[in-house]
Amino acid sequence: MSNITVLFSRLFKIFTVTILVASTVVYSGSVMSAGDSLVIYSGRSDKFVKPVVAAFTKASGIKVVIHTGSSTSLLNKLKLEKARTDADIFISNDAGNLQRGNTAGLFAPVTNKIAAAIKPQFRGKENNWLGLSARARVLVVNTKAKDTDFIQSVFDLADPRLEGKIAITHSSNESYIAGVTVYMLSAGKERTRAWLKGLKQNSKGRVYNKHRKIVKAVARGKKVVGLVNHYYIYRYLNKNPNAPIRILMPDQESEDGKPMGIAWNVAGAAITKHSKHKDLAMKFMAYVSSAEGQKIFAEVNREYPTRDDVPAASMLPPVGSFKVAPVSMYKLGEERNATIDLIESVGMP
Repeated sequence: MSNITVLFSRLFKIFTVTILVASTVVYSGSVMSAGDSLVIYSGRSDKFVKPVVAAFTKASGIKVVIHTGSSTSLLNKLKLEKARTDADIFISNDAGNLQRGNTAGLFAPVTNKIAAAIKPQFRGKENNWLGLSARARVLVVNTKAKDTDFIQSVFDLADPRLEGKIAITHSSNESYIAGVTVYMLSAGKERTRAWLKGLKQNSKGRVYNKHRKIVKAVARGKKVVGLVNHYYIYRYLNKNPNAPIRILMPDQESEDGKPMGIAWNVAGAAITKHSKHKDLAMKFMAYVSSAEGQKIFAEVNREYPTRDDVPAASMLPPVGSFKVAPVSMYKLGEERNATIDLIESVGMP
């Protein structure tokens, strides 16, 4: 191999690595070094984080660098980096990952004054993370399908009448795992195990990798009912207002008068234990938990604010108009392994 070829090969590798690294970083304001700004490790899509970051920078003058990746990968990165990390804030779209980070000792608590803005069930027990927007696990139903009146609960998805007619995500989906945790804690492990077996039978091995594909399949009549996060339905209806689908808030009624309620999950944020800018990080947490920050963080994805004094977007059923399962969000992390063991024992796809 010639020297020119070797040199070209090395330059190409350097260029490729540079592009790969750069592709994971989004800058708010001018390009700068991490040492001059607040650094966020974000497990949430940029389109849901950028608006609140831009508003924070405008309000505070504090520049922000966002490193985007999967929540699990970024947690592992924090574990490996330890005190060497540049990260000041960790953001995830799943309470389970936030609690896992807390259990691993990766986060520092916010002040009691900041934490007080968020209801206790939406934050870590030691205020080491805050849930900033909530989502509901709901059912999307095709309005043209016949004989669907019996569907009132997520557990009805296991009914033999729905064999081959349901749409669910694969069992490694974070929202799927979180939902199963809520059902396991609310209805018991054995009832949840029986339900998972019914889901496996009724899905006939066909699962989806995206919630939006579930909504589309139900809207096109390929499936009768699907289990999704609520905002995917509103996104679809925004583009397809005449689609033959409806949202069903499950588990609002029961024979004993004590319905389970829907499963919640939250997206949220935490200050990293080894943040070099804890004062700036605390200002960021104060902003995103403020009424102004909550409105931006929740509305951009049509989620529910976790502050009582900030209303949800107008198209959403208001909080208080439906029952929510009384499971604290930190439980989604504490019970995650038990949930995964249960799912795997059934052999869910």
